[in-house]
Amino acid sequence: MAGLELLSDQGYRVDGRRAGELRKIQARMGVFAQADGSAYIEQGNTKALAVVYGPHEIRGSRSRALPDRALVNCQYSSATFSTGERKRRPHGDRKSCEMGLQLRQTFEAAILTQLHPRSQIDIYVQVLQADGGTYAACVNAATLAVLDAGIPVRDFVCACSAGFVDGTALADLSHVEEAAGGPQLALALLPASGQIALLEMDARLHEDHLERVLEAAARAARDVHTVLDRVVRQHVREPSILLGD
Repeated sequence: MAGLELLSDQGYRVDGRRAGELRKIQARMGVFAQADGSAYIEQGNTKALAVVYGPHEIRGSRSRALPDRALVNCQYSSATFSTGERKRRPHGDRKSCEMGLQLRQTFEAAILTQLHPRSQIDIYVQVLQADGGTYAACVNAATLAVLDAGIPVRDFVCACSAGFVDGTALADLSHVEEAAGGPQLALALLPASGQIALLEMDARLHEDHLERVLEAAARAARDVHTVLDRVVRQHVREPSILLGD
């Protein structure tokens, strides 16, 4: 990556986007009939699939049941062909476990778990192609799958990454931008209330710049919400069109 110019003098990034511009997002809901909810999303060249089962009875030991809310179980995996780097273990490694934990924390903040005590909600996410913003794509796919399953939520959960290059905050980082290093931030936002479900940084960033990077991620997450809301409305409208309403 040495010598690669991530931001031109004219304000354009490597892929031609402006600093705060999202990559193209395409998504579909209800892609698996066997699951209670499912969704597929593409954010640029990053592709993720999410399926949801539940709420259902606790599987395994009944002692895991929570008397006042549902247990949220999240599992993450990546296809062996998702990156140029071949893996022996596409799931169950440290990164997958950490991602599963982050997803669980994210959706515990959004799902109205108190409406389903002593039950379990399973969210499975698989990355089919990784080209930056993996966590964000997983969250956005899982949000659509949870909504497809009809599980009550406080709000959409919309996620986006952001970075800081040459004094400029960049939203929705690609793999090239992530691989170049520098401060990177991942944000999951409940857009209606502005509540942050999860915020993570993987490098130091001076506090003078933090607000700008955080605002870039939040603005991008709201842009993601606009796209996801359109996908949900279209999905709800499709049965009506088929019935001739």
